[in-house]
Amino acid sequence: MGCVHGKCCSRYLSSSDGDSRKPPYRNSKHVISKRSLEIIPIPSRNFKLQYSVLTQRGYYPDSPDKENQDSFCVRTQLQGNPDVHFFGVFDGHGPFGAQCSIFVKDRLVEILGTDPTLLDDPVKAYNSAFLTTNYELHTSEIDDTMSGTTAITVLVIGDTIYVANVGDSRAVVAVKQGDKIAASDLSWDQTPFRTDEYERVKLCGARVLNIDQVEGLKDPDIQTWGDEESEGGDPPRLWVQNGMYPGTAFTRSVGDSTAETIGVVAVPEVSIVQLTSAHLFFVVASDGVFEFLSSQTVVDMVTRYKDPRDACAAITGESYKLWLEHENRTDDITIIVVNIKDLYDSVGNAADVTDAGNRHPTSSRSGKGTSDLSIASGSKMYRSISEFSETAVSVNRSPAIVVPSPSHERALELDGD
Repeated sequence: MGCVHGKCCSRYLSSSDGDSRKPPYRNSKHVISKRSLEIIPIPSRNFKLQYSVLTQRGYYPDSPDKENQDSFCVRTQLQGNPDVHFFGVFDGHGPFGAQCSIFVKDRLVEILGTDPTLLDDPVKAYNSAFLTTNYELHTSEIDDTMSGTTAITVLVIGDTIYVANVGDSRAVVAVKQGDKIAASDLSWDQTPFRTDEYERVKLCGARVLNIDQVEGLKDPDIQTWGDEESEGGDPPRLWVQNGMYPGTAFTRSVGDSTAETIGVVAVPEVSIVQLTSAHLFFVVASDGVFEFLSSQTVVDMVTRYKDPRDACAAITGESYKLWLEHENRTDDITIIVVNIKDLYDSVGNAADVTDAGNRHPTSSRSGKGTSDLSIASGSKMYRSISEFSETAVSVNRSPAIVVPSPSHERALELDGD
């Protein structure tokens, strides 16, 4: 997300002339990339992943030349294994957010791809990769004092997906339940709206206040902010004890070395789902999509299109339009839609997917748009720092589109920045 009234900067760090004019969507400046359709075979279970990616620069009237701070990565055949594939979206923020997201996009998958424990313990490998990437960013030439990136990633190993999240981007899977197709969240936004995250950063010394409280318009002792749907325009933020910074509206990220001193960590929450014939597709996207669209709405929109390129274009267009209806700018928007094709259950039909007893992290959040916060059947959730330690722990349709054969087995590296 960009910084102007965004998730990493307060009003004190931005300037605006108050111009509320909203440009027509058709005349806005777009930066769209990666309109191709790709197919990845999963030979061990004889099914395919069909996907497309779209990324679009936001509209920033105060910063017309501001670059797209989102980046994404699709890497197939990690470690030369035709059953192992990686999808990730990285939403940079701060003065050097673009550099941070590109750095993390590159290094995270490289570290995963060289970790000998990846197949034996993907959760441990994920945790190690995030923490190592975070350290390398801190010690790189990039100034991450007030900059960083969120990361939402999906690692496919055969018919199991491992979803690692740091920040407030999101992954969601579509599940067929009888005659309905339901959205099941694979990640949970890490913000002070969540009780567990609020309590954790408070213990690390963070002050948690929204802008109105900082400016003295509301009582700072009232530590309740409703939910993101009602209070998303002025969310609670993290501040050092005796300063007006960093003002992050998230509680986990990669980079953000200043915020790290008050509890903003790079430890991912990891959920695990074994795919069945009931799982139709999954979506990985920055919060530029989910700011005004619920998980269920996104799933409903994807369901209307057979081609993921069309789904990406429709969701991006709707997200952009909604941003301009609510604000005088838009966020950068990045989305990956992955269709799950020809996956059949080993025995019988798949059961309806319900909560498997692993509850989502405690939160007062109902979402910018309401969505059921359920966990897919058979899933596991690793979310706390102690759990990790105990567990050893990169649109328009192009007129010329190349669709690889389903038997196409070259390793694919698709990155966007």
